[in-house]
Amino acid sequence: MDFTIDSDTVAMAEAVLRFVEREVLPLQQRHHHLLGSERTLFDASGRYVPEVLALRQQVRKRSAELGFYTLFGDEKLGGGGQGAQVMAHVQETLNHRVGPAQALVQTVVLPSPFTNGLSPVLRHLAPEVFAGYRDGIASGDKTLCFGLSEPDAGSDAFGMKARAVRDGDEWVLTGTKQWITNSPYADYAMVFALTDPEAAARHKGGVTGFFVDTRALGFSVPRVINTMGHLGGDTGVIVLDGVRVRDDHRLGEVGHGLAVAMDGVNAGRMGMAASCLGLARWALDQAVEYAKVRKTFGVPIAEHQAIQLMLADSAMDIYAAKTMIQNCAWRLDSGRASTAQVSMVKAFSTEMLGRVMDRSIQIHGGMGLTNELRLEEGYRFARVMRIPDGTGEIQRRTIARQLLTGQADL
Repeated sequence: MDFTIDSDTVAMAEAVLRFVEREVLPLQQRHHHLLGSERTLFDASGRYVPEVLALRQQVRKRSAELGFYTLFGDEKLGGGGQGAQVMAHVQETLNHRVGPAQALVQTVVLPSPFTNGLSPVLRHLAPEVFAGYRDGIASGDKTLCFGLSEPDAGSDAFGMKARAVRDGDEWVLTGTKQWITNSPYADYAMVFALTDPEAAARHKGGVTGFFVDTRALGFSVPRVINTMGHLGGDTGVIVLDGVRVRDDHRLGEVGHGLAVAMDGVNAGRMGMAASCLGLARWALDQAVEYAKVRKTFGVPIAEHQAIQLMLADSAMDIYAAKTMIQNCAWRLDSGRASTAQVSMVKAFSTEMLGRVMDRSIQIHGGMGLTNELRLEEGYRFARVMRIPDGTGEIQRRTIARQLLTGQADL
């Protein structure tokens, strides 16, 4: 196999970087008084302040104008149709360049399949209905959220309690969704609910997806969930109190919602893995440069074997993750079965980032704990990323099941 990155893919990544370096990072610097501290980034409820939301929308729309925002959207939805290999390279390159905690870059320039842009889940919305929403979503003017998880139903999706009951040409949705990224700000929600509780109890379907306008009567996001010491964020709780959705806004067939949801989950796992790879490379760069200039006992710390071992371990972790991601992306683009591989990539890459960030903090000593270097933010991000889209333990369960049923194809 030859995983050489072709010239077109390299050019795409370089074009995204030029946009970020020439327009986004300068915009971020000009508004550092807002973006530089969580005390000004969020309001008292933990939501982004209106000025920050406007800046994020400005970047999304500019990225869409240049064709980056829809680069990985399905061609059937009007997107660029670029595959997993291109996505992996572009995400790795971008995150390697900018590092963590960039409020106007991550999930803004290039959207998350769950929260923004032409999500793969939208392929299951009736084309004539999607046509009425496409321009707003593709332009970055409108954003989405993905409502699957609940207080008692994370990895065990069949344990959800949210219900959707048919009432003529409409469905009535009732229940609570939790840990929903972008829910405090989304214009539309892709919500999954039980339509046949008995089938769901047997793990034989019974879940259906719906495309919901968040302005609908009965739809609310009562609170933001702050995580890992942050003063606010984009994760929230959704309450569905008799929300009415027309049947033509259903996502896919009745009872087949989990298969629909997995379209978004798999794309999200690959994007997350590639982002983690880029951030790990950024962290190792910081560690290498610091090790060359920081002196102890009269010599640069790079000459101490303990430091060299940490640098080498991080390099091995990064090389292993990169190889796995490239291989998995190639398999996906080739149409090969990749369930086990996607789970391996998600689990390994998120855990790898935690190890690399931790070593980089150790190499920097006390400086590594300061906010100004962004290493501690990278470490917090790495710890969080081990949980969304299926924890490392759930990924291992999937891998084991694929092995035991002879489907892993290693």
